[in-house]
Amino acid sequence: MTYTVQGEPGEVFDIELDEDLKRANETIAEENRRQLQRHGVCAVDVMGSVGSGKTSLIEQLVRLLKGRYRIVAFKGDLTTRIDSERIASLGIRTVQINTGRECHLDANLVKKALAKVDLGSLDLIFIENVGNLVCPASFDLGESERWVLLSSPEGDDKPVKYPEAFLSANALVLTKADLLPYVPFDVDRARREALFINPRLRVFVTSAVTGQGLDELEAHLVASLGSLRSRRA
Repeated sequence: MTYTVQGEPGEVFDIELDEDLKRANETIAEENRRQLQRHGVCAVDVMGSVGSGKTSLIEQLVRLLKGRYRIVAFKGDLTTRIDSERIASLGIRTVQINTGRECHLDANLVKKALAKVDLGSLDLIFIENVGNLVCPASFDLGESERWVLLSSPEGDDKPVKYPEAFLSANALVLTKADLLPYVPFDVDRARREALFINPRLRVFVTSAVTGQGLDELEAHLVASLGSLRSRRA
């Protein structure tokens, strides 16, 4: 089953327009975070450019995890429910968040999406942000983890070109590793420059096609979920 959350006029917060709106977003993000922590739910904000492989990565992780964990996916896009329906076909619930003109999700839209699900019956929420390496980095959603995706066809210079996305993330997921023999992408350079920006980043090299690196990413996510529940206890 797929639901749609639609942004209303004046509800999408733009952090660059007004400091009051920035503070309002932060307040709602903290409300979201407390709500998620109270129920022991791990929420992962998945950021990346258009075409970086966000939906494909989530699909593969859902396949690995859905037998053991109760999962829902929030899918951010300007319009349509195409990707939500892709993920829903795996047998999990999804909530489509359509932003209209906005190039990012904000805490208020995520709050509305959270109201569509029963947090007491969930373990894990994937929040797929709108395809962009700029705007989403500035908006705390109340997530437990934030991943930034970088695909091999995009080029290895993105960490230095879009540092805020990498600075705000917990993990860097290099995607489409199966294409590395065919594109000029230096994994060591991307890792080195991302870690210079944010030394706390965990780096994963993955392919949704071959399965490379997905076990390691799955283990990281399971450990994060366990840590969240330990703090709750």
